[in-house]
Amino acid sequence: MKVTGSATLHASRDDVWKALNDPAVLVRTIPGCLQLEEVGPDSYRMTITAGVASIKGTYQGDVSLTDQQQPGSFMLRASGAGAPGTVSADVKVSLAENDGVTRLDYDADAVVGGMIGGVGQRVLSGVAKKTAGEFFQAVDDVLTGKAPAPVAASSGVAAAPGVFTAPASTGTAVGGSDFVKGAVFGAAVAADRKVGTIRQIVAARRFWE
Repeated sequence: MKVTGSATLHASRDDVWKALNDPAVLVRTIPGCLQLEEVGPDSYRMTITAGVASIKGTYQGDVSLTDQQQPGSFMLRASGAGAPGTVSADVKVSLAENDGVTRLDYDADAVVGGMIGGVGQRVLSGVAKKTAGEFFQAVDDVLTGKAPAPVAASSGVAAAPGVFTAPASTGTAVGGSDFVKGAVFGAAVAADRKVGTIRQIVAARRFWE
C-alpha cells in the first residue's frame, strides 16, 4: 500500500526537525500512542492503540529514523505486531521552508497483513491519511503554542530513563492506521477466530461504504 501526502507546519524547518525527533513531542502527538521507549540512537519501541471501525487493538512495534539529512529529510522505518494484523512501513519525509513556514511531504510504502489487511486498500489509505493529518495538526499546535509544550526530552515525561508516556487524555484510540509515523500494527489472527474476523471485516466495510 502506498500513501503520499503533505502538511504545512507554521514554524521554521529547524524547529520542525527538532519536534519530529523529540520523543517527548511524538508521544503526545501520534494518535493513540501510549508509550515510546528509547532502545538506541533514533530508535524506539512503541505501544499504540489504533484501528479501523470495529477492528481495534493495542500494538507493539519498533520505529527508527535513518538516512537523516538534517534538516531536510529522513527515513522512518516501522514494523510491529498486535491482535488485528501485521504492518511494516518505510516513510520518506522531506522538509522545505519558505518565509518561516515549513512544507512537509511524506511518501510511505506499507505492507499490511492479518485481519486489518482484509479491510481493503482504499479504506486503509483513507484512514492512514486522516491519521497523518491529525498527527501533523497536533505537532503544529505544539510548535505554535496552541498545545502545552511537552517536558524536555532530557527530563521527559518519562516513567523511567528513556521511557516517554502520553498524558492520560491522549492515550485513547483514535480510529486509524498510522502512516508513520504511527503506526504500527501486527500479529497473525488465531485460526479459531476466523468467523469473528470475517464478521469484523464485513462490519468495517459497511461502516466505511
